[in-house]
Amino acid sequence: MSFIELILIGAGLSMDAFSVAVCKGLNMKKLNYRNIYIIALFFGGFQALMPLIGWLAGRQFEKYIVSFDHWIVFLLLLFIGGKMIAESQKKDGDDENEEEQKLDIKELFLLSLATSIDALAVGITFAFLNVRIIPSISIIGIITFMLSLAGVFIGNKFGVKYKSKAEFAGGVILVLIGLKVLLEHQGIISF
Repeated sequence: MSFIELILIGAGLSMDAFSVAVCKGLNMKKLNYRNIYIIALFFGGFQALMPLIGWLAGRQFEKYIVSFDHWIVFLLLLFIGGKMIAESQKKDGDDENEEEQKLDIKELFLLSLATSIDALAVGITFAFLNVRIIPSISIIGIITFMLSLAGVFIGNKFGVKYKSKAEFAGGVILVLIGLKVLLEHQGIISF
């Protein structure tokens, strides 16, 4: 597999993580660089780890993963998106007592998992294509890390101006991404 092909695969796999990173940026009242790097590391790390797991698991588990991965993604994004929508309905003063917005590691873990499940299937295909796995997952992880960083910054610029409307939009985006994944895997739509 060529370097260009790996870059394209990395960019394709990172699009969901980028979208979710934009949503995370929408929720930041002010930029916290520590949290931004943690978000990018989670997304980049999971996008690198999942193909490795898929590569290690090989073909024997493919039929099990493919049969329900879209449901996991859909339910996780529906839950987290719904939570964001509900939180957007709070009055702006409801959370002013918080000095610094804390990063919810459990939520970030679930988001990272949900946006990287498709990378697991890519890892399975890597096993059959005799792809050198360490350079491949490194490229995928680095691309996702960089796009996630950019996504948080983009989301924050938009979110600072529009606050609760931006959080509502972010929640709707997550729900729509989950719905898209579900409908694609059901064969109802294709992009």
